[in-house]
Amino acid sequence: MTAIVHHPSNSLLLDYAAGTLDEASSLLIATHLTLCPHCRAEVAAAEAIGGSLLDDLPAAPLRPGALDAVMARLAAPAEQPTLRKPQPSTWLPRPLTERLGGDDPSLWKWRWLGPGLADLPLVSDRNRPSARMVRLTPGTGLPPHDHGGRELTLVLRGAFGDRFGRFGRGDVEETYPDMHHEPVALEGEVCIGLVVTDARLRFDGFIARAMQTFTGV
Repeated sequence: MTAIVHHPSNSLLLDYAAGTLDEASSLLIATHLTLCPHCRAEVAAAEAIGGSLLDDLPAAPLRPGALDAVMARLAAPAEQPTLRKPQPSTWLPRPLTERLGGDDPSLWKWRWLGPGLADLPLVSDRNRPSARMVRLTPGTGLPPHDHGGRELTLVLRGAFGDRFGRFGRGDVEETYPDMHHEPVALEGEVCIGLVVTDARLRFDGFIARAMQTFTGV
């Protein structure tokens, strides 16, 4: 496996360790951690520090009846959920394998966005960051754009390049408003990535902006 060069920012890793990230961003960071020993160590260290700080805090008093309420909930019969147990994947990290029920992209319900370009929404919430899988065939790119907010892109297969460098498997590109770029899938296998945005992209061209009204990208 090619060494990971581009990592999430320290602030993202700290927010993940503290449990304060939104669902979409947490999914991306959890997926990246399965591929990146360096960031796993960073998060483990942050969690250890956070746990130590909690141990030093004075105990908070419980409200009357709290223990009885907890014991009653423990005694109640638990509902047994139906769990899907997908087979381990050779390329798709476990957080996504479990969410998608497998690792065969041909079985996923891709949405056509243009020649060589498709996406698959995973987390959608009008008021919170969204997550989607994006598929680019080699030589295909997203139209030139900048961002109304933060955009995180984790490469899972293949690679893409833009003005900020080359991004291969496990790499994370983190962009913010007014960071203009045009990601293009590089030669080789189809590029598949997990993309998290907290605002709409701002495309340059009229055609791309018109398509955006139908896709919501």
